[in-house]
Amino acid sequence: MSENAEDKAVDIPAQTEDATTLTKGVAPGETLLKVTGLQKHFPIKKGLLQRQVGAVRAVDGIDFEVRSGETLGVVGESGCGKSTMGRLITRLLEPTAGKVEFEGKDITHLGVGGMRPLRRDVQMIFQDPYSSLNPRHTIGTIVGAPFKLQGVQPEGGIKKEVQRLLSVVGLNPEHYNRYPHEFSGGQRQRIGIARALALNPKLVVADEPVSALDVSIQAQVVNLLDDLQQELGLTYVIIAHDLSVVRHVSDRIAVMYLGKIVELADRDALYRAPMHPYTKALMSAVPIPDPRRKSAKSERILLQGDVPSPISPPSGCRFHTRCWKATEICRTTEPKLVELKPGQQVACHHPENFEDQAPQDTVLLTAAKEAAELVADEVLAESAQTSAAVAQEVAAEAPAEDDGEAPSEETSEETSQEISKDK
Repeated sequence: MSENAEDKAVDIPAQTEDATTLTKGVAPGETLLKVTGLQKHFPIKKGLLQRQVGAVRAVDGIDFEVRSGETLGVVGESGCGKSTMGRLITRLLEPTAGKVEFEGKDITHLGVGGMRPLRRDVQMIFQDPYSSLNPRHTIGTIVGAPFKLQGVQPEGGIKKEVQRLLSVVGLNPEHYNRYPHEFSGGQRQRIGIARALALNPKLVVADEPVSALDVSIQAQVVNLLDDLQQELGLTYVIIAHDLSVVRHVSDRIAVMYLGKIVELADRDALYRAPMHPYTKALMSAVPIPDPRRKSAKSERILLQGDVPSPISPPSGCRFHTRCWKATEICRTTEPKLVELKPGQQVACHHPENFEDQAPQDTVLLTAAKEAAELVADEVLAESAQTSAAVAQEVAAEAPAEDDGEAPSEETSEETSQEISKDK
C-alpha cells in the first residue's frame, strides 16, 4: 500500500511546482516582516455576567522589522510579552490592535482560509518539546502532518521526505515509526524543528528553543539552527532568556520590558555599549568566562523591586520605578523608540553611553534615589574587590596582559560615576 501511495505522489508534478513557487523568498536584506503598533490585551472578566473589569496588557504597542535572511533575537524578563509577541506574528493569536505585514501583505486579521496558504511560509518552534508533540502519534505522522494539511505531495512521497527531514536535523531515519516518549529532550526538539521545516518556510519563530534542554544539548540545537539557516536561507525570530545564546545566533537584538521594546540594536553595538539602563542591568548579569577571575566577583547592577503588573503598568516610562536615573519626565512622559545611533534604537530620556535627552530634568525621583544608592553600594564594593583580585593575579604577568586588564578597571570607575550622578 505504501509503495502505491508513493508512486501516485510522484505523478502529481503540478502540486510540487506550486509548493516550490510558494517557498521562493524575497531578496536577502529586504523587509520580510513588518510590525507596527502591535497590541494584545487579554480581558479580565468577573461576575455572573462576565463583565470586563480590566485587561492584561501583554503586548502594548511594539514596532520592528525583520529582514530576509537575518536572525532577530528577543530578550527580556519572564512576563514581558516575548512569547505572546511570537504567537501574534505567526497569527496563532488575534491582535487587539496594530498591523502585521508579511512580504508587504497585511495579515493582521486574515481568517482561517486566508491564513492557510501563509502557514507554509511562517512556522513556529515551541518552547516545551514534551508538550508540543502528540504522544499518540508516531514521529512519521507528526512530521508528515504539514504535507497532509496543506495538500502538498513531495517528490518521492511523504515517507521519503519525512525521513530526509529527520536526517537533516540529525536523527536516524529508521525512527520513523517511533513515538515521542522514546526520545530524549534534545531529540524531541529536533523533531519539532523538522516539523517546522517540512514546508520550506521563509520565517521561523523559535520560542525558547533550548531553555528546556541541558547545556550540552543546547549547543547542538543552536548549531543546528545556525547550519540550517546557512543551508536553507531561513529567517529567524528567536525568543530566549539566555543572553549568551542570543549573542551567538542573532544579528540584531530587541530588548523587551513589560510589553514594550526598550532597545533594538545590532548585536555587537548592544553588547559593547548598551544605551538603555534596563539593557545595561541585563548585561551586567552575564557571567564572564575568564578563569583568571574565578575568585573575583563580577560587577552586577541589582534592580530595585519587582516587575510591575501588566494589568496596570506605570505611567510614562515603564522602567522608571526601578531605574537609578529616573526623573520627573520619566514618570509623566513615555519615551519613544528613536534611533540615537546608526542601527541602535532606544526608548529612554536619560540613555547610557550617549548625551542626555532631557538634560533640563535633573531631580531624581525617590524610587530612583533608593535604586541609585543600592546599585552604587553594590557596584563600588564589588568593584573594589574585583580590582584588588585582578591586580594580584596579573602582578606577575607580562605588561601586555596587564594593559589588557586596565580598561576593566576604568570601566568600573565610569560605571560608578554614572550611577552616582546627582547624589
